[in-house]
Amino acid sequence: MSQAVGNTALAYARVWHHVDASDRVLGKLAERIALVLMGKHKPIYDPGVDCGDYIIVTNSKKVKVSGRKDEQLLFRKHTMYPGGLKETPYKDMMDKNPDHIIRQAVSGMLPKNKLRDRRLERLKIFPGPHMGKVGANILKSWDDGTLPPDYDPHKISTSETLKENWREKYRAAAAGSSSNA
Repeated sequence: MSQAVGNTALAYARVWHHVDASDRVLGKLAERIALVLMGKHKPIYDPGVDCGDYIIVTNSKKVKVSGRKDEQLLFRKHTMYPGGLKETPYKDMMDKNPDHIIRQAVSGMLPKNKLRDRRLERLKIFPGPHMGKVGANILKSWDDGTLPPDYDPHKISTSETLKENWREKYRAAAAGSSSNA
C-alpha cells in the first residue's frame, strides 16, 4: 500500500511577514503575531510541530495601549539578590527599549513549552521604519503583492523606500508627459 505525499514542502516553508506597529493596540497586535509565530494560519498546524513564519515588526515606538495602561503598567525584573526588584514604568520603557514591550506581550501569548524560545527567535522588532539587512528577505512590498518595475533584489530596501521611489518616478513621468503635451 502506497501513500501519496502532497506539496508539504511549500506548506512547511517559512515566509517573512512585515507588520507596521504604528497606532496599533499592543494586545491585539501581539495576539496576531503569536498566531503567525505558532503557524496557526497554516492548514498543516500541529501544536507539537514548529511550523510558524518569521515576523518583522517596524515602528515599535508608535505602538499604543488602551485605557490608562500607559500610566499604570509596570515592567518588573529581579536581580535575584535580596531587595533586587526593579520596576520600570511603561513610558520609561517605551523611551529606552520599545522592542522589549512587544516581545514580552507576544511571549505571554505563546504556549509555555519548549518551542517558545525558538518561536521568539523568529520575531524581529525595529523601533523605526528601517529594517536593515533583514528587510531584503521580504518580497511582498506592496499591499496588492506586486513589485515596482525597477525592483532590484540585491539592494536593501524597505516598503517605505520602495513606495517613495515609485512616487518620485511617477511624478517625474507625469511632469515629463505634461510638458510634452
